[in-house]
Amino acid sequence: MGNIVAIVGRPNVGKSTLFNRLVGMRQSIVDETAGVTRDRIYGKSDWNGKEFSVIDTGGYAVNTEDIFEVEIRKQALIAIEEADVVFFMVDVTCGITDFDAEIANILRRSKKKVFIIVNKVDNSDRLYSAAEFYSLGLGAPWSVSSISGSGTGDLLDALVAEFEIEEHAEDDDNIPNISIVGKPNVGKSSLTNALLGEDRNIVTNIAGTTRDSISTLYSKYGFNFNIIDTAGLRKKTKVTEDLEFYSGMRAIRAIEHSDVCVLMIDALSGVETQDMNIFHLVEKNKKGCVIVVNKWDLFENKDSNTMKKYREAVEAKIAPFSDVPIIFTSTINKQRIFDVLQAAVTVYNNRNRKIPTAKLNEIMLEAIQLYPPPSTKGKYIKIKYITQLPTPSPAFAFFCNLPQYIKNPYRRFLENKLREHFDLKGVPISIVFRQK
Repeated sequence: MGNIVAIVGRPNVGKSTLFNRLVGMRQSIVDETAGVTRDRIYGKSDWNGKEFSVIDTGGYAVNTEDIFEVEIRKQALIAIEEADVVFFMVDVTCGITDFDAEIANILRRSKKKVFIIVNKVDNSDRLYSAAEFYSLGLGAPWSVSSISGSGTGDLLDALVAEFEIEEHAEDDDNIPNISIVGKPNVGKSSLTNALLGEDRNIVTNIAGTTRDSISTLYSKYGFNFNIIDTAGLRKKTKVTEDLEFYSGMRAIRAIEHSDVCVLMIDALSGVETQDMNIFHLVEKNKKGCVIVVNKWDLFENKDSNTMKKYREAVEAKIAPFSDVPIIFTSTINKQRIFDVLQAAVTVYNNRNRKIPTAKLNEIMLEAIQLYPPPSTKGKYIKIKYITQLPTPSPAFAFFCNLPQYIKNPYRRFLENKLREHFDLKGVPISIVFRQK
């Protein structure tokens, strides 16, 4: 992958604001609190017909014992290594700080093309102050205001002159999106890192480490999809900070834009109320679902029937939509993590399955003839024809004479028959009854 720009700098200089401007959406959370961004966040942008990728990084800090700042520094260095061009952001209102000088030393050693961007230049007085940054030895500074967009046009003109136009062999819009969702601290980022084989996302034992929804292209072992690590979703009554509120909104948006959601639960705590809330959110949005029971290595007193009993308990909790793959993993030990990939891809294929109308009528009409809908008020219901609707997730229309008299128990009977005869595991099914 070429044409990559990494935005680096110390905390709270406006990196995420510039990132959002470049990608044309509020993808990174922006707040006055320093250190909001932690992981590397990727986005797509284009200027004058040339496309490029943008990486937003957390604020670089040195000489610190803080576990997050140590990990953020590591993520920033990885982003510099990945990038073709580096945007080094500084703040004109603060001048050159020790952090700025340290980052400038790293960038000079990196041999990468560096644009030093002086942010918050909102008036002519600040424009003169920007000249101070010549002393960092990284060339002429570019004066911009990432909030208003002032100066970004000239900056992007100079940037794309460094790039070559790439031929795109594949449309990224056709790549499946698989989101990893769940409560805080169940191992979502650990699973992402284990699958990718690298420390893509920051992992600590502190709940709420991940804040943004972080998408990464996975293209290994014959698989090709976007894997999205999301922030942990807590009960609304427990969300007290603005940052956590926005993180939760990003996670919900990730679910809405996914094809399949991998719901992770903690083996030690089992299926709790918030797990069910997230499961119903996935089901309501008609997304494919795979349930991953993580930390299985910590579950004590296991025997040959423990996994079977645990699976049955989970299925009882999520009923009636219990036809969902359930996989028991340990992300630390990388136990059965690739079974998660296989299950997610299988569910994606099930979600896109189109059943021939002739086959659908042949099987379902026979089942209906054996067990017809119960009569209501002395009136008999006759289902005459079934077809699959052209929707993103499986939906079926049953044409009958009295659709208003069909109750939910018979609707569930028809859904069970569809699942029995056609492989729709992990996918919510919609059934509608129409007048014939």
